[in-house]
Amino acid sequence: MVPLHAACALLSLAPLLVLGVPPIWTQPEQVHLSYPAVPGSMVVTWTTFNKTESKVEYGLLGGRLFDISTKGDAALFVDSGEEMRKMYIHRVTLTDLKPTATYVYHCGSDEGWSDMFSFTALNDSTSFSPRFAVYGDMGNENPQSLARLQKETQLGMYDVILHVGDFAYDMHEDNARVGDEFMRQIQSIAAYVPYMTCPGNHESTYNFSNYRNRFSMPGQTESLWYSWNLGSAHIISLSTEVYFYLEFGQELLFKQYEWLKKDLEEANKPENRAVRPWIITMGHRPMYCSDDDQDDCTKFDSFVRLGLNDTKPPAPGLEDLFYRYGVDVELWAHEHTYERLWPVYGDKVYNGSKEQPYVNPKAPVHIITGSAGCREKTDRFNPNPKEWSAFRSTDYGYTRMQVVNATHLYLEQVSDDQYGKVIDSIWVVKEKHGFSAWF
Repeated sequence: MVPLHAACALLSLAPLLVLGVPPIWTQPEQVHLSYPAVPGSMVVTWTTFNKTESKVEYGLLGGRLFDISTKGDAALFVDSGEEMRKMYIHRVTLTDLKPTATYVYHCGSDEGWSDMFSFTALNDSTSFSPRFAVYGDMGNENPQSLARLQKETQLGMYDVILHVGDFAYDMHEDNARVGDEFMRQIQSIAAYVPYMTCPGNHESTYNFSNYRNRFSMPGQTESLWYSWNLGSAHIISLSTEVYFYLEFGQELLFKQYEWLKKDLEEANKPENRAVRPWIITMGHRPMYCSDDDQDDCTKFDSFVRLGLNDTKPPAPGLEDLFYRYGVDVELWAHEHTYERLWPVYGDKVYNGSKEQPYVNPKAPVHIITGSAGCREKTDRFNPNPKEWSAFRSTDYGYTRMQVVNATHLYLEQVSDDQYGKVIDSIWVVKEKHGFSAWF
């Protein structure tokens, strides 16, 4: 029989013995969808901590389960934190999907499968009226709007989610474990509808590596900027962060600007603007805001709006470019508040008319929606806003948007503090789109 003191000694070593054998992590987690900007397609992305095959098995709802199987690739991502934690990010592109059909799927390999999820393939018709949830600045801690968004997504209220920068607070923290936990949290939204993103300042650590590796947006820019079409809208996602993190390459700023110019030129070709008249942008840091925090958007010479003069050559801002190409709606976050602006250009209000400011507005409409909820709480407003500020709220919440048809777009703000009450709404009505619509 083992003496008592020896048994105690062995027991005290037990945690060390367990820690000595790393667990095998072949189970898929952090499942999320994105739209690759190709009709009839969907990208499924997930994570494992050991290398496995990358497979999605899927089939039409009501048909034979897992009738179709598609393989993809896994990329090794090594976080730059002290532990240099490794994870495998799997990506599989599903093609030849029937528009508006609902599919049931799971992902993984014969070493472990995810739960079963479903999604509806996006309608590729230009007469489709897509419904979006729009928000930024949602964290792993205090994600106030998350439960409501989870439920509404599963009720089928949204076709797409637009997350306008700032995730997890922050994805790199605790050797990227905070990023893992955040991606698990949003799985109950993002595994059911495409979760489309743009980078924010909270992703900047290690040159945005957690953001660039975890998400799978269209194009070849590691999800930093891209565009895609849905219904009668052309949607552009961009990085405002290129104006603030020049240490990661000033050339990115100019590269993005040139890309934006080309993309907007293409979208404005008469044959393209005729079928997708709405041009909507999403970027993290706004050009304008009336918060009381000295952020870039509180300054008249905002970098995002007017550019940088201390670079060689000087870097152009985005306001003139977006105005010149007739961008209709600009979605922003960063400020932990909600603010709707009157149509604005050059710091001046250009309402359609006094009675109907958003009917044939003479400048782009800006919405700031960064109050989804994070550990930094909500921000305070400046008590004396400029005349372009139309409505503002410090309630936690998020925005809903529907591109109804070629002339009508609807926006509303949901207050989570007020149990889902709609606290603001507008119709943007445009009989004409493009630069000529401003006159």
